[in-house]
Amino acid sequence: MSYDDRRVHKPRTPTYRSWTMMIARCTNPRVGNYKYYGGRGIEVANRWRIFANFLDDMGERPSLAHSLDRWPNKNGNYEPENCRWSTRKEQARNTSSNRIVVISGMPMSLREAAERFAVVDYKCLHLRITRLGWTLDKAISTPSHQRRR
Repeated sequence: MSYDDRRVHKPRTPTYRSWTMMIARCTNPRVGNYKYYGGRGIEVANRWRIFANFLDDMGERPSLAHSLDRWPNKNGNYEPENCRWSTRKEQARNTSSNRIVVISGMPMSLREAAERFAVVDYKCLHLRITRLGWTLDKAISTPSHQRRR
């Protein structure tokens, strides 16, 4: 595809549909989920009001399993520094109900931290931090005491 071809709107592509829905949920009060986006003050960067600029910055949507995600700041605007194409699993980890922790300077959900670093499962890690008041370091590195039968 040549550079000039990318300047043409492509209404049938998944990338174009993602772009139009982003614009709609931030600017059109008649869209069902507007209250969670434009209604909360979430905006689209001026540069991204033009599809070609959005496409230049984000590239094509990698697959139908991917969607536009505001990351790392889930409360931030739609702009190049705060967006990525992500899977449903990644999107689920970037919701406001998740507990975010920082390990080695990297923000991640507690569930992701359990999968990547903990010697215990997520439920145990969550219990240790929220109910028992353990520090993150202690909760991640302490093995669980399995009951013997």
